[in-house]
Amino acid sequence: MERRDRVALTGASGMLGSALARRLRDLHVPIVRLVRRDPSGADEVQWNPKLADPLPDVACLEGLRAVVHFSGANLAAQRWTAAYREEMTQSRVGSTAALARILVRLKTPPEVWVSTSAIGFYGDRGEEFLDEHAPAGTGFLAELCQQWEAATKPAEEAGIRVVHLRMGVVLGPGEGALGKMLPLFRLGLGGRLGNGRQWMSWISLEDSIEAIRFVIENPVLRGAVNGTAPGPVTNAEFTRVLAAHLNRPALAPVPAVALKLGLGKMAEETLLASARVFPGKLTASGYSFRHRLLKDALLAALP
Repeated sequence: MERRDRVALTGASGMLGSALARRLRDLHVPIVRLVRRDPSGADEVQWNPKLADPLPDVACLEGLRAVVHFSGANLAAQRWTAAYREEMTQSRVGSTAALARILVRLKTPPEVWVSTSAIGFYGDRGEEFLDEHAPAGTGFLAELCQQWEAATKPAEEAGIRVVHLRMGVVLGPGEGALGKMLPLFRLGLGGRLGNGRQWMSWISLEDSIEAIRFVIENPVLRGAVNGTAPGPVTNAEFTRVLAAHLNRPALAPVPAVALKLGLGKMAEETLLASARVFPGKLTASGYSFRHRLLKDALLAALP
């Protein structure tokens, strides 16, 4: 990222947001963090996406190079009760619509808005090869992703280049997907989920951040862009490689029926769903992946 223009971030306290903030600071790119709490630094601006006017004074966002939107409740944090489905919808669709209302008010809008989405857009698709041309799937998560992406429409109509970065399972240190798996695997109690044949589309944390920077710098990229590595693996293969990396056995498979009983639709649409997703647009545009193989991504995340 050669230009030193400002980049605004939402969700900057999460794994992806904090990693991108660190990377931009290392590159001396000024950032503006939109936060819901009281600001604690000169680079923070308070907003409230639940309000009709989420940011009364938009002057601080004039002339941005880019906006990167990470906000959203964890899709796999718990059983999808009616209350939690509403929280996920509000935190993703509601916050995206609120940000769109802000951006269209700007006299000098950002050149690009990278609004993260999820490969849950494609639903449970078995062995199907899925690139950005694949249609949406079915189920709550697929419908949520469609609404989430559609909420950017006012900004697109105002002429802002919008990219929906459909993120796969991000592999990095901290409290992400790996953080949830590690305790059991380190005890030798990890194992495949269900029959293990479902495809997992992953991406390393470093590639996630560099792909965002790549998207910002490449004006030809717009619309859906799959944020996944080019080597998706089955859950059984993922389990085997992770266990081998930790020098532990992986002999405790979790039956699909137990996951469905315990976690309901959340298990069916995330843990047991098969999405064999490929980064067609990133690859065609010349992005060079740092971690093309799962074992290399795990080594970077868990040295």
